[in-house]
Amino acid sequence: MTQKPGSEFNFLAGAWKVQHRRLKTRLAGAEDWEEFSGQTTAHLTLGGLGNIDDNILELPDGRYRAISLRSYDPSTKLWAIWWLDGRKPHDLDVPVVGGFSDGIGLFYAEDIFEGKAIKVRFVWRDMTTASPCWEQAFSPDNGQTWEVNWTMSFTR
Repeated sequence: MTQKPGSEFNFLAGAWKVQHRRLKTRLAGAEDWEEFSGQTTAHLTLGGLGNIDDNILELPDGRYRAISLRSYDPSTKLWAIWWLDGRKPHDLDVPVVGGFSDGIGLFYAEDIFEGKAIKVRFVWRDMTTASPCWEQAFSPDNGQTWEVNWTMSFTR
């Protein structure tokens, strides 16, 4: 079933339990994964062309909150996604920009990690199931290789 452009994130509306898996040391060949739970509550905005979610992350070393803000531009047919971390409330992350094709959402940005230029990739999949999944990956070599460093599995 084809979705109307700009409605691809409508599946996210409502409350979710989230299982996080995060690589503590990034772009160093590490395998120091940690798992923790969280919650997300998402709301549609901008007449359905945007959404915002409130996130609670239960890290092993303490809880924090963050928001994701997404908006769709009908003229470019692209989504932008921003992240605002409650631990750094004045630092809005660089937006990842992209869209959906064949049931997969791919979003990219250029950013800086530990003083070095990287590419960031978000992937959304399984959005039509009861357990949608998100992953984040970094590339230090302009997208030739990717290291997945965070995954989130959602359930109601």
